[in-house]
Amino acid sequence: MARADNVRALIPAAEIGDKIDEADGLDARCPSELFDLLYRDLHRLAQRQLRGTRVPIGVTTLLHEAYLGLSGRVARFPDRSRFFAYASRAMRGVIVDHARAHRALKRGGEFHLTGWDTRAEQCPAEDLSGIGDALDALGAIDPKLAELVDLRFFCGFTASEIAAMRGCSERTVERDWAKARLYLHRSLGR
Repeated sequence: MARADNVRALIPAAEIGDKIDEADGLDARCPSELFDLLYRDLHRLAQRQLRGTRVPIGVTTLLHEAYLGLSGRVARFPDRSRFFAYASRAMRGVIVDHARAHRALKRGGEFHLTGWDTRAEQCPAEDLSGIGDALDALGAIDPKLAELVDLRFFCGFTASEIAAMRGCSERTVERDWAKARLYLHRSLGR
């Protein structure tokens, strides 16, 4: 539980909430201010997502490409977990795109799915493409489960950290995680 407290202590929630509220308004500078405010946290998130992958992209490049993808879109972030889930999805998209491009160059576009680990840092770049597609399909069915997968799998947050962010019990997060994993395993043919 101490790690969950550290996650909340990175940036004061009120400060993030103020920036999120401002970003929902008409001021076009606020999304970039929110990005600036959370840059260190987002940089750590990018490091987690790239750890163990064989995607030829740097942490800063991933973060900035994700920002470019986010900056042109209008999105509402009612809380910290939604913002990080949204940023995680943007980073996942960049990683998947780079993995596809790298695979196409190296192997003529063919890919084979192997095992699916519970953390992105243990997942080969080839698997991220299939997981990304399955996660998009899950998001169409149940966006809350897809967000949970982003927070747990791609951001590396624990169940207790996610429960603290969402304001629910750890058991609820574990139940939802089991549902999401079942759906993804079936979608990936495992």
